[in-house]
Amino acid sequence: MKITADTSVCIGAGMCALTVPEVFDQSEDEGTVVLLQEVPAEGQEEAVRRAVSLCPSGALSVS
Repeated sequence: MKITADTSVCIGAGMCALTVPEVFDQSEDEGTVVLLQEVPAEGQEEAVRRAVSLCPSGALSVS
């Protein structure tokens, strides 16, 4: 699994960072998503998929 984050689409809702703080964070200046891991650790896949589904702007995707 590989995570992609489009900061130009992100609205800074923070659902990703709240759901999986080990994988996602928010930038201090704009509040947009910061991807801490492009490939989540084993066992984080389900939580990452949940974070992607919760993203209101559709800025996150997995492949």
